[in-house]
Formats: sequence, C-alpha cells, structure tokens
Amino acid sequence: MSAQPRPDVAPLRTVLAVPGMHCAGCMSKVERGLSTLPGVSGARVNLSARTVTVAHGDRVEERDLVDALAVLGFEAQPRRDELAPNLSAVKPLLAPFAVAGFAAMNVMLLSVSIWSGADGATRSLFHWISAAIAIPAVAYAGRPFFASAWRVLRHGRTNMDVPISIGVLIATGLSFYETAVGGEHAWFDGVLMLLTFLLAGRVLDAMMRDKARAGVDALIRQAAQGATVVAADGTLAWRKADELAAGMVMRVAAGERLAADGEIVAGQSRFDQSLLTGESAPIALHRGDAALAGTLNLDAPVDVRVSHAGQDTTLAEIARLMEASTQSRSRYVRIADRASRLYAPAVHTLAAISVIGWLIAGASLYEALVIGVAVLIITCPCALGLAVPVAQVVASGALMRAGLMVKDGSALERLATIDRALLDKTGTLTLGRLTPDPAALDALPPTEAGIALALASHSRHPLSRALAGALAARGVRAASLWGVEERPGEGVFAHHDDGAVALRRPEQATGTAVVLDIDGAPARLIVCSDRLRPDAAEALAGLRALGVECSILSGDNIAAVAEVARETGLTAQASATPADKQAAIARLRASGHHVLMVGDGLNDGPALAAADASIAPGTASDVGLQASDLVFVQDSLIALPRAVRASRATMRIVRQNFALAILYNVFAVPLAIAGLVTPLIAALAMSISSLIVVGNSLRLARVAR
Repeated sequence: MSAQPRPDVAPLRTVLAVPGMHCAGCMSKVERGLSTLPGVSGARVNLSARTVTVAHGDRVEERDLVDALAVLGFEAQPRRDELAPNLSAVKPLLAPFAVAGFAAMNVMLLSVSIWSGADGATRSLFHWISAAIAIPAVAYAGRPFFASAWRVLRHGRTNMDVPISIGVLIATGLSFYETAVGGEHAWFDGVLMLLTFLLAGRVLDAMMRDKARAGVDALIRQAAQGATVVAADGTLAWRKADELAAGMVMRVAAGERLAADGEIVAGQSRFDQSLLTGESAPIALHRGDAALAGTLNLDAPVDVRVSHAGQDTTLAEIARLMEASTQSRSRYVRIADRASRLYAPAVHTLAAISVIGWLIAGASLYEALVIGVAVLIITCPCALGLAVPVAQVVASGALMRAGLMVKDGSALERLATIDRALLDKTGTLTLGRLTPDPAALDALPPTEAGIALALASHSRHPLSRALAGALAARGVRAASLWGVEERPGEGVFAHHDDGAVALRRPEQATGTAVVLDIDGAPARLIVCSDRLRPDAAEALAGLRALGVECSILSGDNIAAVAEVARETGLTAQASATPADKQAAIARLRASGHHVLMVGDGLNDGPALAAADASIAPGTASDVGLQASDLVFVQDSLIALPRAVRASRATMRIVRQNFALAILYNVFAVPLAIAGLVTPLIAALAMSISSLIVVGNSLRLARVAR
C-alpha cells in the first residue's frame, strides 16, 4: 500500500491555546476580534480543545495575536504541539460547584427557620451564621465568573459573566449590610442557589466538551513513542518520536508499532493497517513498499527509512482532521452565540434603567439598588442554560439503560436531523468475528482436522485464529508438527510425519478463505464469513421508515463489501481511506444532507468526527469509541433507529424548554422592574423556572423504550 497524499502544512498558520474560552459568546468574540486584525485572513476556534487557529500573512507575529487576545480579555499562548493532550475542562469547576451546592443547602436550612417566624436575636444569629457560610462560599465558588468578568472589564469590554458577577456581589454586599444593621431580609440563600445552578450548567457543558476531545487524545496514543534507529556505522540507538527525521532508518521488531511514515528498505512482514484503512486482514509489505506510523508489524523485523515524522505523519494528519471536526455544529450554539452578544448590554441597561427610574420616583438608593439586584438575578439565564444540557442528560440516561451510551450530548440535536446514514462493514454491519463454514469443517477427517488446528495455532492471522477457535470448540486435538514456518502473505507451512502440510492463501478466491494442503489428500478450501449483526434488516427498515437513506462506506476490499451489499440491499463504496470517507461526508453535507456515520475502526475516526452525528459499536477500537457520539453495547443494530427516535423526542423537549424559559422572562422581568420582587424572590423565581425546565426534561426518562 502506498502512503496517501497529505495536504502541506500551511506555513502562515498559528495555533494559540486560549484556556479562558467557555461558551459560544467567547468563541464568537475571539473569531471576530482576530479576523479584524490587519494581515489576518481568518480565525477558527475549537472550543473543545480551547484553541484558535489563525491564518495570517508574514507580517503578523505571534506576539501580535497574543496581544490582540489580551485586549479582548483572553490570556493566550502559542501552542507548539498542535496535537498535545488537553487538560480537563471539568476538573476546575467541580470544587466550586460542590462548595456552592453544599453551602446553599445549609443556608437554605437556616432560611427555613427565619421564614417560619424566627425574629429578634434568633433571626440575627441565623443571618450571621448564614453570612459566615455564604461569604467564603461565594468568594470561592464565584471565581470562574469573577475572573472572566474582570478579564474583559480591564479592557473596557463585557460578557455574560459581568452581570452575573455584579448581581452576585451586590446581593451579597446588601445581604451583609442587612445582617449588620439587624434588617429583616438577607439573600445569601438566593445568591448561593444562583451560583449552584450556573455552575451546574457549566459543568455539564464542560463534560461534553471533554468527551469531544477524547477521540483525538486516544488516536495520539496509538503512535509509538519512539524507534530504534540504525546509524551509518551499524550501531543502534533509541530515539523519541519527535527526534526522528526524514532519512533515518528505523529497525522495527515484530510486535512493534511504527513511530513514523517511511519506506521498507530491508526485510518483509505483514502489517495490521486497520488503523488507517479499515482492512480487516493484515497486509504483506516488501522492500520498497510504504509503511505508515501507527501500524503494527506482525511477523518479522524490518528496516524502514523515515519519510515523514512528528506532525507530518499520516496518523498526525488523521488526528488533525478529527480535531478540526469536533467543532460544534449545533443550531442552539449559534442561537446562544447571537443571544450572548445582546445579553450583557440588555441586562445592564434594564438594571440601570430600573435603578435610575426608582431614584427619580423618590426611592432611596438602598431601595433602588435592591430592585436593580432583583433585575440582575431574575434575568439570569439559568433556565435557558439548563434547557439543553438537562434534556441531554435525561435522554442519555434513558438510552444508557437501553444499551446506548451517549458520549456527546449535543449529538442528540444533530442526530435528530439526519437523513443519510453511512455504515462501515466489518464490525459494524457485521459482527467482526470470522466464522469458518461448518460444512467444510464437518468434511474434515479427524487427522486432517488435527493438522489444521496445529497449523492455525501457529499464526495470529484473523483467519487462522477463527479456524483454530472453531476447531478447538469442536474438541479437536492438535497434531504434532515439525519445521513450522509462517511466510508473510502466504500462510503456515510445516511437516507432519513424513509429508508436507500447509494452511495457505488460496491462489484464486472471491471471498475470505484458506486452503488446507496435506500430502496425499485433496486440498480443502475452508471459507470464512463474517455474519451480519442480528436484526440488521429490521434496523435498516426502521431507519428508512424514519426517512433515513442508508449506504455502505468501507475500507475493506471490494469482494468482501459486495457480499454484504447483496445481503442488505444497500449501495456501497469499498476500499475507502480515511480521507475518502471524509470526502464522501463532505459531498453529502454540501448537497444539503445531514449525515450519520456508523463505524468501528481506527480508520473511521475522522469520519466519525466529521459527520453530523456518529455511532460506534461497543466492540470498536479505542479511537472509534472515543471519536463517536454514541456507542451501542449490544450486538443488534436495532439501536440505530432507537437512537434516532430518542434524539427527535429530545429535541421536542428542548424546544419546549426554551419556550418555558422565554415565557418566564416575559412575566418575571416586568415584575422585577416594577419593584414587586425582592432579590430572594428573584432567586426563588429563577430556581423555580430552572426546576420547571428540569421537570419537563424528566419526561424523557422513558424515551428509549
């Protein structure tokens, strides 16, 4: 197999790590801000990886881009290794979320006593205890919002965290003032509830983004960490992968993965290239053939002259394709993007108008500030923020109980719109487990069956393993052999008694088969097949009933794919490389289709990431599991139409949640501006609106039935 062509790495491209980005508003601000710089032709944010890739002219320096982001309120630094694993976005939020939730529960218990009629010294004591709990908790749990707000305010800008921070700080300050002067009301409980709900939405969002990035990290781990390099004088030295360079000669032992792309200059062996091609059978490579990073050498040591190393290997290119494809395509993200541009100025304006209006009407500064805080709190977008993630979590739980694991909740939105499905063959439409023809095994005399088992046990080829397993399950005992030799691409050869025996590749075969040759006996052709998954016909019919047209897109050979295409009645494309699969998806999406990719192999990773939604079986490779949005753990393909139906039900609930959240604001905001709502009532109203959204989402608990 020859190496696939790769696009050259653009010389005028800078990748910056921007850890402070956490929402669609941040993404929009960074992209628009950088794109307006002289010499910059474009900027693309990957919110999952917390990076921005900037295309620019030769007069633009890295320092210029970092300074421009600093003006926008984001700290950034150049990212030298584009494919380095990212730190978790969830971990920094877990402790603040836990502190806010724990403090809110304790302060609420104290507030219940006050609401029940406690007054005088008892009420004052409970207020001071609440202050002792709440003030440190607010200072700690509010850090994600305070830090974000301060970064943008330093540069004369604003974002969604600014009104949240202002509302939290003023409400806390007024509550402390009320406590200090012995007032009747303090709103520590409302502030802590507000932070708890806000952090809950942010944690759920960060969990989804961590999972989206996990596929790229899994693929990176498939590459070898280094290689043994043969020097000109014949000495051997171990070099790390990033120290390899074109022209070096690697000595790759059997059982090792290649650390770089190259050309075999000595030796021959079979290679497991399913990582890149999806071909289920190992490929025999000889002197002059290309060998690619990440593939596994199965049989014998070979020397490989490096042609591409580090970030230029085919494996690195696949990882880049996957990372570029993880950017969210959610319609609701775009809605949030537009809303975020208006949210902060709109809320600030409403609160300012409320304060000024009440001052003009004769209210005291304290009364006007209380009304302003109520406006800031009651307009908090908690219900809107929870509308999507809570529905996703409930639906994901229901699907999990039905044998479907949802790894990226936003995929439920994309899955609800799909009208085309592309399915890989081996391990997806089929079980990925080769089974020898029972009739051929029945025809083997006991002696020949023993010889076949002995020969098969000396090879790691998938056909040999399948044959050995089937014969062992029948109770066959292996014969004694001598002079056993496995020849890459040919088979296993040996002697039994005084005759030659072999389990070899057929000279002419239209399917997956081996030939058992024994001196003095007729050659036995043993055909192996990979059975379709249970309920495949029913599942495909279910998808068609939902308006989803299906076809096969596989890296396997034409003969193997054609057989499955005949069984399923689907059109098919065979021998597809990872780039071919991405191109097929791009063509369908360009023509207006929404594409579901179903695959299991390492070579399916970029396609799984590039499709609108993706599903993998539980038997998939590590990269396939990580790159997919959903994973089904049972053998049956009936999970596919079930997932589509569940996703469409989920989006109906999401739309209802948005309507409920908007309706809440339509009624609640005027009441707050009119001074009919205190900060505590505002926090309760905000919490109730969030609980209504959560309750509506709980209707999805049985969505997967």
